[in-house]
Amino acid sequence: MKHLLPMAAVTLLLLPSACSGQSTPATVKPGTYRAVLKTKGGELPFGLDIQPTATDPKTYTVFAINGNERLKMDPATVQNDSLRIPMTLFESELVAKINGNQLRGVWRRRRTAQQTQTLPFSAQHGLAYRFVPDNKSATTNLTGKWATDFGSKSGKVDTVNAVGVFDQKGNRLAGTFLTPTGDYRYLDGNVVGDSLFLSCFDGSHIYLFKAKHDPATKTLTGGHWAGVSGYEAWVARFDPAADLPDPAKLTYLKPGAKTLNFSFPEPGGKTVSTTDPRFKNKVTIVQIMGSWCPNCMDETNFLSPWYKRNKQRGVEVVGLAFERSAEMSESGPKIERMKQRFQIDYPVALAGTNDKAQASKALPDLNAVVAFPTTIFIDKKGQVRHIHTGFSGPGTGKYYDQYVEEFNRLVDKLLAEPGF
Repeated sequence: MKHLLPMAAVTLLLLPSACSGQSTPATVKPGTYRAVLKTKGGELPFGLDIQPTATDPKTYTVFAINGNERLKMDPATVQNDSLRIPMTLFESELVAKINGNQLRGVWRRRRTAQQTQTLPFSAQHGLAYRFVPDNKSATTNLTGKWATDFGSKSGKVDTVNAVGVFDQKGNRLAGTFLTPTGDYRYLDGNVVGDSLFLSCFDGSHIYLFKAKHDPATKTLTGGHWAGVSGYEAWVARFDPAADLPDPAKLTYLKPGAKTLNFSFPEPGGKTVSTTDPRFKNKVTIVQIMGSWCPNCMDETNFLSPWYKRNKQRGVEVVGLAFERSAEMSESGPKIERMKQRFQIDYPVALAGTNDKAQASKALPDLNAVVAFPTTIFIDKKGQVRHIHTGFSGPGTGKYYDQYVEEFNRLVDKLLAEPGF
């Protein structure tokens, strides 16, 4: 169920008024916390590292911890007896009362101007385990690749629409799911007896996976809870050869088209077009993305510093942002926040809404926009040479390394070709 409490109303529930008699703000005990969201699937745990800033005792630096990822949240602040940890890019936040070693409150995310989703949140200082302590034993090992069917109706792997890649050490399990349109980012958890437990919290995506392993059939059968109310069954079969469709064949130019024509406004009012002089006789990388999209965040985290290192070679990058609203007054500030967070030097224009059918209409040279992000490589003569659907982020390990290698190899090849 989606909770429709207005943001201000929830704040009033958590933050005491000035007349409560409390004049000195509470302090947060620094260190690692085991945080939990209460979802329909049960407890969804993740890590928090909270440290005071050197300049302001009421401000804290906070990282969300998922496996090897330490995702920096926006600066956290204390008001009276409550801590607020924002993730402005995704219009979400954690707000909790401080009670010694504990935090207790809510996670909330703004979906529309009239709708805010919430889940109960708590955190305990000094605990670093995910689902169970490390001394709890596992009776099976799930390391390897798993052909996965999300949404399975039969309880069998009828179709392969994802590939699970797991690494287990003791009872600790880390990994992700690769899909044709992106990955599930950093998943962290445990194997308890013969059962899998994985979770992720990044401020936007909230994932909880549970499954039971049958060693006789080498299958995992379980459920996946996402956000406040999402759920689907899933089944996976151990398969070292499991693979996905070629990401270069999902999105392509329509017959007769050779280039990508577009003209969209930036938040500052300037229009970005294919015909702009900055793109003439240069290799151009077009990033179809959105500020709301964690996979796009991972790609931007790669592209932004890459562009700084390589722009003098004769290469350009342009972002086409498809947001929840096509109104610049609503989506322009989100694009600007994203540019600031990732220190983006290349232009990012508002191209429309994140409805895939509408996005496809906005770029009629393509057969369809099937994933955010999608990356399009254009040569010096303005012709589209390669389209990569989806993005395998750093949470996928060797698959991310392989993508970066192929990305650089392709750009080097296009830069070596003659222009006009």
